[in-house]
This record gives sequence, C-alpha cells and structure tokens, in this order.
Amino acid sequence: MTLFRKFGVELEYMLVDAGTLDVLPAADRLLAAAAGEGASDYENGAITWSNELVNHVLEFKTSEPATAWNGLAEIFQVNVQEANERLKKLGGCLLPTAMHPWMDPAREMQLWPHENSEVYQAFHRIFDCRGHGWANLQSMHLNLPFEGDEEFGRLHAAIRAVLPLLPALAASSPIVEGRFTGLADNRLEFYRQNSKKIPRVAGRVIPEPVFDAASYDREIFQPMYAQIAPHDPDGILQEEWLNARGAIARFDRGAIEIRVLDVQECPAADLAIAAVVLATVRRLMDNDDLQPRLQALSVDQLEPIFRATLAEADKAVIRDEALLDCLGFFGESSLTTGEVWGSLVEWARLEEGIPAEFLPPLQVLGEQGPLSSRIAKRLAGECNREQIGKLYRQLANCLARGEMFVP
Repeated sequence: MTLFRKFGVELEYMLVDAGTLDVLPAADRLLAAAAGEGASDYENGAITWSNELVNHVLEFKTSEPATAWNGLAEIFQVNVQEANERLKKLGGCLLPTAMHPWMDPAREMQLWPHENSEVYQAFHRIFDCRGHGWANLQSMHLNLPFEGDEEFGRLHAAIRAVLPLLPALAASSPIVEGRFTGLADNRLEFYRQNSKKIPRVAGRVIPEPVFDAASYDREIFQPMYAQIAPHDPDGILQEEWLNARGAIARFDRGAIEIRVLDVQECPAADLAIAAVVLATVRRLMDNDDLQPRLQALSVDQLEPIFRATLAEADKAVIRDEALLDCLGFFGESSLTTGEVWGSLVEWARLEEGIPAEFLPPLQVLGEQGPLSSRIAKRLAGECNREQIGKLYRQLANCLARGEMFVP
C-alpha cells in the first residue's frame, strides 16, 4: 500500500519588516537572491522555497515526499534560519502564526507579480484578494498519498472524521487588525468565506462524503468548474487546485492535502502536530470494520463541530456519539476536543512511536493549549499595538531559534 509510506509537508510564513513587523512584500527579491536569478522556486536540498499568492508570504515544502519524521523539523528549521539571514539584507525577517495581527489587506495586499501571475490575477478579478481570506492566511499543509480508489476512499473517510477537530491542536490566529475577535482560529473563519461568491469552490470546508475518483469528479470537480466557468472564460482556474475544501484530493499527484492546520511558532511544533494527525488517520484506516461508519459521517454532522472548534479550539465540546465512537471513545456522550486530543496524543506516543523530539512540543500543547490560547493568555487585558508588537516579536524569535512559546 502507498498509504503512509511517504508524506509531504508545507509551511507558510509572513515576510515582515524587521523593525516595524509590518508586512514586507519581498518574496520575489528573497527568492531571486537565493536562486541567483528571478525565480518562483528555490530548491535547497530537501526543502524547496516557493512563492504564494501574495508577495509577503514564503512557503517551505519538502522537495520530495518524506519517509520519516526524524530530523525533518531540524531540516525545516535550518531553512528558516537561512531565509532569515538572507532577509536581513532586505531589512526583513519571517513571522509565524496564521495571520498577521494588524495587517490591513485592503491597503497592503500585493499579488505575486511574476511567473504564474495570470492565475493570481484571475483569482483577484473574480474574488478580490484585498481581504484577509486571501492576503493574510498562513497554514501548514499535510499531504498524504494514495493509489487507486480503494486507498483513496479509506484515506478520505478517515481524514473527513479528523478534520473538524484539527483547530483544537493548531489554532494560532486569535487577533485580526489589532483586536481579539473571540475566535481561536480566525484564519479558518476567513478561509470558510473567502470564495463565497462561487460557493462550490470551498463547499462547506468539510468535504462531501465521496470515496472514489469518479464520484469526486461528479460531485465536487464538475459542479465547481461549471459554477466558476462564467467568471473564468479562458479556463485558467479549471484545475484541481481550485478546490478549497479543508482537505482536497489531488488525483494529478495521488495525494490528499489537509489544509485546516494553522502554522505554528516553529517547525518542531508543526511537525509534532502533523505526526499526531498522521498517526490518528492511520488508526482510523487500519480498522476495516470502521470504514462503513466513517463513510456514513455527513457534512451536516461534521461541519458544526468544525465551526465550534475553530471558535473555541480545545474547549469545544463534541456531542456527536457517532463521531466519538469512530474515534474510539465508545459510550461517551460528550467530550471536549482537548480531551479527545489528549487521549489520542498519548495513544500515538505509546503505540505509534512518535519521535522523542516531538514530545516537548506536544507537552506544551497538552499543558498550555494551542498557540492561539497562549497568545490570548499573554495579552490578557493588554491588547494594544505596543503589547501585540512585543509579543509577535517574541514569536518571531521563537521561529528564528526553533523554540516553543510559553506565556
């Protein structure tokens, strides 16, 4: 089986002015300096640096699918440090978390202006990218491979069940334009709505219950392509990557890409979360008897849990007994997402051999909560520009040094 023999990880970070922490649209200059010429990608051994939709975001991704977790966080960390060294010459640095805390996208958004710019211009023409939902979203993507319909169906069923709970681990975006909104994961709230002009693009974020390529094409791709066609007469966006659900099938490369994980304060935190997610998905897939129950989970069941979790993170309460049973909590009528993940992390540690390097980040998550909660705790009663700036400078230092943030 292809499942879990390999996986891919992508981490996105903001480029900011090192002095002010305002967004710095310099990804093109950074990539050109690294590559020695104008470029949208720079392959730096095991990690490739890439541009994104906007010019103040840089993505680091595994150049080839990885086969083991051991040492991977350190490889990402070395690339972060190299990028920061190059950014010094541009007066900038990398900033973690899933949203810039005071960016005004209506004023500051700059699209990537070079290779593939026609794609970004098409998105901008149709959706207007001068909003947080396009210009201020940084995430981790976890890519899990499959071969054929049977593997795809099992993988998709397992991912759909886990997806609503992921903000409880990964929420890192509590602040928008200098204020707390009351949501733990504002990135996902904006993501949920950023393509509402063409509703079929993101659907309800939780993917529809389809478990083979033909059904996926019929239920997701074709309705999406048909709905956007009047706005995209040249067919520029008629590709699988237009799909903006929380987990998207990439049949062109045989993988499902999980997209609902906020980026953390350092790669070790991201990779620790990814390892737990992969172990949990594998646990669900390995149980043959569980497949019918996983496939029976509806969007109507899962979406309210997802919305509760993006709002309350690890404090959100799951009352869906069918989902709890699928996750191994038989007979429980309600549990918080924090309780669920606490149990699943411990299981992964004991049964799946989570690398020792991930145990300290997971301990911080278990004891202190997701990064969003830790940010809120540090800023309690002092949410002003000066205090936010001090905290996010500390977070930038956490990224530069590869350290967890503990309030």
